[in-house]
Amino acid sequence: MEEAEELNLKSFLKWAVELGISDSPSTCTTQSDSCLGNTLCVSNFPKAGGRGLAAVRDIKKGELILRVPKGALMTSQNLMMTDEAFSIAVKNHPSLCSTQILAVGLLNEANKGKSSRWWPYLKQFPRSYDTLADFGKFEIQALQIDDAIWAAQKASRKAEEEWNEVTQLMHELKLKPQFLALKAWLWASGSISSRTMHIPWDEAGCLCPVGDFFNYAAPEEETSNYEDQGAGKPYSLQENGTLKSETELDAAARLIDAGYEKDVSSYHFYARRNYRKGDQVLLSYGTYTNLELLQHYGFLLTENPNDKAFIPLEPDMYSLCSWDNESLYIHPDGKPSFALLSTLRFWAVPKTSRKSVVHLVYSGNRLSTESEVVAMRWLITKCRTALEVLQTTAPEDCKLLNILNKFQDNHKFPEIKEMPPPLASELCAFIEKNKNVVSEGIYSMSCVARRSIERWKLVILWRYLYKQILCSCIIHCSAVIYYLGVDR
Repeated sequence: MEEAEELNLKSFLKWAVELGISDSPSTCTTQSDSCLGNTLCVSNFPKAGGRGLAAVRDIKKGELILRVPKGALMTSQNLMMTDEAFSIAVKNHPSLCSTQILAVGLLNEANKGKSSRWWPYLKQFPRSYDTLADFGKFEIQALQIDDAIWAAQKASRKAEEEWNEVTQLMHELKLKPQFLALKAWLWASGSISSRTMHIPWDEAGCLCPVGDFFNYAAPEEETSNYEDQGAGKPYSLQENGTLKSETELDAAARLIDAGYEKDVSSYHFYARRNYRKGDQVLLSYGTYTNLELLQHYGFLLTENPNDKAFIPLEPDMYSLCSWDNESLYIHPDGKPSFALLSTLRFWAVPKTSRKSVVHLVYSGNRLSTESEVVAMRWLITKCRTALEVLQTTAPEDCKLLNILNKFQDNHKFPEIKEMPPPLASELCAFIEKNKNVVSEGIYSMSCVARRSIERWKLVILWRYLYKQILCSCIIHCSAVIYYLGVDR
């Protein structure tokens, strides 16, 4: 199996050369059997995203590390230009959105098999995804938090509705039965959601061979010199006192470090930081919470600086602030966002005094010791209440993850009767759902069940991290109250 995958990868990288894809710093490249090797190579990072791209030499921040010509991008436009039947069929369905068209185009190419010009690329795609739309009823309910359950249900309904809308077009294209099924549509839409990159002429984006090998890095740590000085400044000083060039500034100011460049008709990728030889080279897709990463990409980060936890506020709180609801959240370290803290501070002040302190609220100042303590205690109570109504605690989630990891090693679950009731109940529901074959405590897992257990682990990890944010908030608020001298 591994040998076949290696041959497929080698064939793909050679195919990419023929399309002009290159990681060479120079546009003048020598003939090669691989589009990589000058700057990058494909490598495996088991604890950091799986297959990805590694540096084969030291790379400087802002350096061009990969270029993919326009003709190598899989877009709706490209697919219609090279397949007249597909183009004619699509024009008969003007109500379909661009994402649906690209997804049908992807299935149409997969349906062609080896006769598709994209076949070497398609063989690099995973067979399934773990986005929210792929979650079944068991995984959705296991999320536990209402907002997450609602998001997963919405994603699942949307995928099914879009599939129903394209069914006629797929029949007109005479796709094989396996490509007409909902499972195939989830694969295609999952590919579009998790692998496409932005292009200015198509909202659906493009599928970018080799470029989609980059794993994700959350855009947080690397603040450029340009950003440090304020976005309005047109220049920056280097250490020797000379001005940086405009090109260097452009590279330094990148948050999302790849994009289509019209003047050279190519998608260009730049190093987001300095890399040593052997390091994994990462790409920032944008700023996402863990739930959003699950929804669009099918993974999450155990340390995500952009994650958020939302708690319901009192009805009158929403009318006190001018911020939108998305701004009222708790940071991963447990601290309330500026908008949430300001709202709570304002709410904690007696109604008769609010007019006189409104300017202080927007400046981020503490209004009084009394109101600060009221706000912190309210937040503590709200977080505790949110945690108490959930089926499992954070420590129980951690224990369940350990059980599942051990099971994947030895294929044996512990005795159900020895487990805490909430975990035993959830484990029994999983076993029932997957109809495992049981023999003396040993569970024989089908491929579908193994995939399901990986999704279940993602769900448990997501809810564990969410609960940890609420627990951290309780600790933070308690520390503030102690600092103010109230509980000493």
